[in-house]
Amino acid sequence: MTSTPKRLTQRDIARLAGVSQATVSLVLNNRADADVRIAPETRDRVLRVIAETGYAADPVARRLAARFNRIIGVFTYEPAFPSGTRDFFHPFLVGIEEYAERAGCDLLLFTSAPVVDGRRRIFHQDNRLRLADGCILLGREIDAAELHRLNRDGYPYVAVGRRDDAGGPVPYVGADYASAVGEAVERALARGHRRLAYLRMGSTAESSEDRRRGFVQHAADAESARQLTAAGRGAEGILDELLDDRATAVFVEDYATAVALDLAARRRGLSVPGDLSVLTLGDPTTPVPTEITFSGFHIPREEMGRQAVEVLAGVIDGSATGLPQRLLPCEPVEGETLGTPDPAVERR
Repeated sequence: MTSTPKRLTQRDIARLAGVSQATVSLVLNNRADADVRIAPETRDRVLRVIAETGYAADPVARRLAARFNRIIGVFTYEPAFPSGTRDFFHPFLVGIEEYAERAGCDLLLFTSAPVVDGRRRIFHQDNRLRLADGCILLGREIDAAELHRLNRDGYPYVAVGRRDDAGGPVPYVGADYASAVGEAVERALARGHRRLAYLRMGSTAESSEDRRRGFVQHAADAESARQLTAAGRGAEGILDELLDDRATAVFVEDYATAVALDLAARRRGLSVPGDLSVLTLGDPTTPVPTEITFSGFHIPREEMGRQAVEVLAGVIDGSATGLPQRLLPCEPVEGETLGTPDPAVERR
């Protein structure tokens, strides 16, 4: 598969022309700030680099240039930087930054929000939402009451992840978890698995509900398709229940639980995937040391970040048609933990 060439940004043009990114922006928009005069030779140098490279300003940047501050807010319901969560949030932020640069926008990370009942809250007496033209919301669970208030106040925002409980429509860019899990189930069925299990964490977030829905819809042809709860339980007890049910393939919501389950099986001398296939339904939410490539799928986190900025720009400038809601396909991972079930295992 050939990779898509990286699109030139204003930063690239500035580097090639030996000027600041702000100067490139002023030249592209054919204007100068009152306190900044661009020398003719500098303008010519920038224009020459633009012509030589074939650079074309992103249409989002052109739409936002004249009427807005071009500042995009980012609010994370969980801390984005501690080591325990950075591996999960980092790709989203990379995608957000990349498209914001392409659109000529600055990012403003809202960090002053207090923690109330263990959760960060957008709205407080000193909130600074209005400093930004709009805001991208990141979080595994986003408060429905705050989404309702954002809708009521008419503040432009986009949620990363599907949301459906805000007292009104929510603009979002999410991952199509139902289809991704359904495809994983179909791969297991095609390998001959007939006794399946789904290991849930007990979350009521839309992302978890979508995963479970995909499992239920596509496991209808299985001999058995049980749902088990992992929350608050050890891997040994979960493994006992899977073995008692003669399950040959288990679909695990939480990556760390899948790693623990694999280790528990190997401690008993069981083979993964020979005795039990283990499929993960997404990427780790916390760093988990393992050398195993689990079968399952990857979440398109960087692309979700990019498209969240694109959608937000349309919400801000009014160019979005209808309710902007996008679900992006996940990338299947063949991995090494989905095998063909041993008939002896199914009879145990």
